[in-house]
Amino acid sequence: MAEGLTGIDQIRECFGLKDQDLRTYSPLTLAFLGDAVYEQIIRAYLVAKGNCPVNRLHHMAISYVSAGAQARLVDRIGPLLTEEEQDIYRRGKNAGVNNGAKHATLADYRSATGWEALIGYLYLKGQSDRIMTLVAEGIEGK
Repeated sequence: MAEGLTGIDQIRECFGLKDQDLRTYSPLTLAFLGDAVYEQIIRAYLVAKGNCPVNRLHHMAISYVSAGAQARLVDRIGPLLTEEEQDIYRRGKNAGVNNGAKHATLADYRSATGWEALIGYLYLKGQSDRIMTLVAEGIEGK
């Protein structure tokens, strides 16, 4: 494996996968990936803050990854998004999700889906630094 590869490039090289045109991806596919990427960032962030019981870590993670928390995060970082990022967010938000999460409003659930689509898109573009910038800005005001 080549030195310096990270994220999706490393996965593509390891498994012999070709680059895909990101415009062909469904926003819900992007959100599927973005959900996992964002969850991993939050879990790593919480663990890096210090060792504590797993149950407590779980409850702290929920305060960042719930649909409501993600909707509030997007409200904070909205002005920082580029036109391209706003378009991806909007596509994810309007992806036809009609059933929300058990503990969230439909509006929050749709906003969270938009956020996750954006994270998935940026991950597939190899823009990990941009993801980290947006996440850091979003959770700073939490």
